[in-house]
Amino acid sequence: MTEHFTSLDISCDIPQQIKMIKQIIQSGKIGQEALLNFLVNRCIIQKKNVEVLDGLIFEFLYFDSVDDIKKRLNSYFSFGLIDLTSSLRLNYQPLQDLLINQKFQQADKLTQSYLCSLANLDREYNRNWLYFTDIFSFPKEDLYILDKLWRVYSRNKFGFSIQRKIWLSIDCNWDKLWVQIGWNKNGIPSRYPHEFIWNIDAPDGHLPLFNQLRGVQVISALFNHSVWSGDE
Repeated sequence: MTEHFTSLDISCDIPQQIKMIKQIIQSGKIGQEALLNFLVNRCIIQKKNVEVLDGLIFEFLYFDSVDDIKKRLNSYFSFGLIDLTSSLRLNYQPLQDLLINQKFQQADKLTQSYLCSLANLDREYNRNWLYFTDIFSFPKEDLYILDKLWRVYSRNKFGFSIQRKIWLSIDCNWDKLWVQIGWNKNGIPSRYPHEFIWNIDAPDGHLPLFNQLRGVQVISALFNHSVWSGDE
């Protein structure tokens, strides 16, 4: 078990991290306690920026540890891993709760609602869909938190930044993007909700959804938002 902890680092690729964490979890309570201490040290004592590795450890402890470890995990992280400060426009704790429990379809619906609220559509306009001009009003901090919540609790598979990264890797080709992230099959847009995949086995970038039927202006504006300027 010691050798697994020695090599457990954020620089490892995610499949390797998952393999090592599973092995430690399966070793029993002592290994699970060591994982919990590792997580507490990183996130609470050292107050390091929450990484996907922390999300993986939290996930496996949350679902697969013995009751005593689960209780301690919940006492340390009663609201989850990510601090949702009051400076944000909205309360994102309900989204964090859904993502922790991998209720991805409900989390997707809530995310769409948050985006409309950030654009003040619920107060100023009688519509529940976005125009590309609405994207410009999204505060960086809120968009960053929405994306981070999705990434941390999905093994870095889901999130707007993940979709954007895939899009850039295929020379910004929209048709290729729809196919690669599973929004289009055989040239036909996937039908909501039954043709989408609402679990962790979905393709990278599959969630959260974004309506491409009205064209690409809105999602293009999202991918070009200034919040991602440091990702180039």
